[in-house]
Amino acid sequence: MQRVLIIYNPRSSRYSEVKNEVLEPIHSLKGYVIGKYEVKPTNLDDNISTLSKLLKNGDLIISAGGDATGVIVTNAILKSKKDVTLSVLPYGNFNDLARTLGNKKTVGNDLLRAFRSAAARELARSPHGDGRERRDPKKAIPTVNLYPLEIWIDGEFYRYATCYVTIGMTAEAVHIYDEPKMRKALKTNFGRKITSYTELANWYFKHRHKKQFLPEFTLNGKKQHPKTSDYAAINGRSMARVMKGGDDFIKPKVFRSETDRLTSLWRLIKLMLKSILIRVPGTTTTGDKLVFTNPATVTLQAEGEHIVLKDIKIIEIKKGKACLKVITN
Repeated sequence: MQRVLIIYNPRSSRYSEVKNEVLEPIHSLKGYVIGKYEVKPTNLDDNISTLSKLLKNGDLIISAGGDATGVIVTNAILKSKKDVTLSVLPYGNFNDLARTLGNKKTVGNDLLRAFRSAAARELARSPHGDGRERRDPKKAIPTVNLYPLEIWIDGEFYRYATCYVTIGMTAEAVHIYDEPKMRKALKTNFGRKITSYTELANWYFKHRHKKQFLPEFTLNGKKQHPKTSDYAAINGRSMARVMKGGDDFIKPKVFRSETDRLTSLWRLIKLMLKSILIRVPGTTTTGDKLVFTNPATVTLQAEGEHIVLKDIKIIEIKKGKACLKVITN
């Protein structure tokens, strides 16, 4: 019997929507084993490890949350090495992973139909009596292989990232979303859209000239400008909700990356306009290696998860051989 496993965070700003639109309707789905996993209030690594041990071959995994929940789910799947299918429902603030996959929020009967369709992926017997098996086109659902980025720090694997990685000033700014005032504002639609960007703007003008966000470093052996504030690797179709990416997530070897001096307001405006109207600037690469001249303290952010790295020498962003089987719309 097909097993459907729902992953959600009961402390998220949009949990009430998840409860009403996912957790309650799922009870009427008959004929399938339904499992639930609540994200624990510990840390990402603990949740990734715990969830990875629960997965079984053939599972349909539903990530009902934002990009932080997506980080847990995708890393747990890859850690488990199980043959599962992932669907992402957008219940976060930016939903870059759901946007990358083209997935929209479905509710009520539409959600149940989506689950039934996903659960009906099994092979159907040929009606010709010759024993051959074929896929029923009416039951087929579109899936693709998603090739995530790998983050390595001083030679040790740190995390998979499906859509993007930033290092420097923009990564450091993300910490404002953990503040109580911001968490409260994000519980309303108005606050989610307006407060997110106004608070980011306030942080930018207050901090942009206070420190060197990226100490002296080389990128793939090339010395970078001393005022470089940001590095970004873009793998998905969306970055911070409003910035357009591409289809590198379905490519096994390449992605795009860029460095910039975003403490300059003019350079930031130019980048944002180009990213919103056309695409995030970047150069195609098979892997990037940032080497700091001296042991450095920098902030790294991958789809909402940010971490302050201290006394580090090398950060590598690349693609490995691992991939996720994901449902797309």
